[in-house]
Amino acid sequence: MWERFTFYGMRALLGLYISHLILTADYKPLEPAELEAKKIEFQKQNHEELTKDHPRYYIETSQLKYKDAAESRSNKQYGLIQAFIYAMAFVGGMFADKIFGFRKSVFWGGILMAIGTFTMALPGAFPFYLGVSILIVGNGFFKPNISTMVGALYRPGDPRRDAGFSLFYSGINIGALLSGLTIAYIGTSVSWSLGFALAGVCMLCGLALFMFTQKTLGPIGLPPVPEKLKEKKAGISRNMWVYILSIVFMPFFFVLVYFPFDIDFTFLFGQDTNDAGELVPYMVQFSDLFMISIAVIIFGFLVYTMFNVAKEEKSKMFVAVVLILFSVLFWSFFEQGGGSLNFFAIGNVDSHGLNMTQVNNSVNALWVVLAAPLVGMLWIALNKRKAEPNTVVKFGLGFVFLGLGFLVFYFSKFMANDGGYTPLWTFVFAYLVITIGELCLSPIGLSMVTKLTPNRLHGVMMGTWFLASAYGQYGAGLIGSALAKVDTSIKNPTNLDKLEQYTNGYQSIAYIAIGAGIVLLLISPILKKQMKGAG
Repeated sequence: MWERFTFYGMRALLGLYISHLILTADYKPLEPAELEAKKIEFQKQNHEELTKDHPRYYIETSQLKYKDAAESRSNKQYGLIQAFIYAMAFVGGMFADKIFGFRKSVFWGGILMAIGTFTMALPGAFPFYLGVSILIVGNGFFKPNISTMVGALYRPGDPRRDAGFSLFYSGINIGALLSGLTIAYIGTSVSWSLGFALAGVCMLCGLALFMFTQKTLGPIGLPPVPEKLKEKKAGISRNMWVYILSIVFMPFFFVLVYFPFDIDFTFLFGQDTNDAGELVPYMVQFSDLFMISIAVIIFGFLVYTMFNVAKEEKSKMFVAVVLILFSVLFWSFFEQGGGSLNFFAIGNVDSHGLNMTQVNNSVNALWVVLAAPLVGMLWIALNKRKAEPNTVVKFGLGFVFLGLGFLVFYFSKFMANDGGYTPLWTFVFAYLVITIGELCLSPIGLSMVTKLTPNRLHGVMMGTWFLASAYGQYGAGLIGSALAKVDTSIKNPTNLDKLEQYTNGYQSIAYIAIGAGIVLLLISPILKKQMKGAG
């Protein structure tokens, strides 16, 4: 729970703070009359004064075209950072499987996450991105392995497994809810630095709790072969190599997030066209090339692994891989919550005096906390009647509800006022529908990985599940970046134009998500046969 407090607190502030850094470095303020009008509107919407020392001052008072450009850049960078956070889970899972054990990995990851968030709290872009780099590595060790330990609490075939993961999911969302109510508010209304620092303090609380309660776990999470920890390579123990390599990763991620650079691919793809219709070199950001390369490597690894397991295990793993690939699409849409929906909430939802960053980053968690136990009990009740839908059907339902939620966002534009602000209740209701979809897929997905893969591959496959989330985050950043761009043919865009841009994008997301859900429901009988009773 405390780790989720830290993670979701960081997530709530990440995109907005990046936008703040961009706009602060190249500040283009509104005209004096517009500036005064903005201050009045801000006070009306938020019930607080917009002064120069307010955390969101530069975001709120920049000219709209510069604000849009900053939103677009920060959405992509947000997605990239989140992608690296989840991608590192694959590496963390392998280290835990082969050397460290889950328990030790969780503790080391937690320490790095605390250091990372405290570093992010320091003023300026350099310490912020340095802290992000440390956080990326720490989360990679923590996130997949704590989930795997939950799976280890249940024996194979235990019908309580799905319900157990739903309750686990509810528990971690209590942390997400609390962070949305506290860190999101403190960071965007009091001080960015205090928000990040509070996240670090809570991570330390979580580590202390983990240390005092780990005796109750028995042998769960201990190193697979303790003797191997002391084996030496080049005079250094395997145990120490894990620490060294995890630190080596940090400057690599720092370069990717702090010094984004492009590679000229004109020789391969020809010239590109910019927003003004001019021919320019076809440039590909190195980080994009890196993500594509890693995707190819991981897919090859999964294919290789599938061909080196028993026949029955192979068919189960095939289903797991199919569902993991679908989950990339799901997270690309769902994770608009940390990117474009954060900006949409601030700029296009009538707040009624509430802090909309706080609302956006707590309402989903609130619905999870309230609904997860009910969904868990529903699966148990249906299982007793032998009517529980299989894993593939649950995935399909997850997509359908996700799409319906984004349709609510789309239709909210027809209820907007003249200023381009939509009703708060539609925003909250849309998240309820999306949360139902999330509960059909995400906790069940965690359970699916442990059910459909051999025990010896649980850590790696759990890492692969989070790697799919990484590419979902990456896709979310690309989608959010596109949604933030108002049509360049509009000379003086207004908030209504911004609303139109966002909601039309959400309509497209809705149709694709519902379509994917229908496909999964149609192929579920075929995949169920391949699951050999495991789903």
